[in-house]
Amino acid sequence: MKCIFCEIAAGKMDAHRIFEDDTHIAILDKYPIQRGHTLVIPRDHHEKIIDLPTEGVSALFSRVPRVARAILKATGADGFNIGQNNGRAANQIIPHVHVHIIPRYEKSGNPWRSRMIAKDEDLRELAEKIRAHVKSG
Repeated sequence: MKCIFCEIAAGKMDAHRIFEDDTHIAILDKYPIQRGHTLVIPRDHHEKIIDLPTEGVSALFSRVPRVARAILKATGADGFNIGQNNGRAANQIIPHVHVHIIPRYEKSGNPWRSRMIAKDEDLRELAEKIRAHVKSG
């Protein structure tokens, strides 16, 4: 079975990329919990965080603040959650380690379990906005 995230990282599948460097990418989640929900993904395939060497965990999480700041600026969110699931029992849907950055909005409460299906045009526009903020630091 092919790994969706490996395919996206290699440019073989489309995604709304908002950040990338030689070792990591960040994409908007296709089934977001909230508007701006983003996944930070190492390009190298490892199923769980415990499969990564310590330097890999450090490298993965070192990208989170930059991407989170850009999401907050682009979306106007009031806060955010960081999530990292490991294994099917922990609700890890794609078996490739990744970190969720989930913006939170005071006005919408905390719909942790509800998801929406995002329209590609909305994702495209939002990805452009966040990318601009990632570039500016």
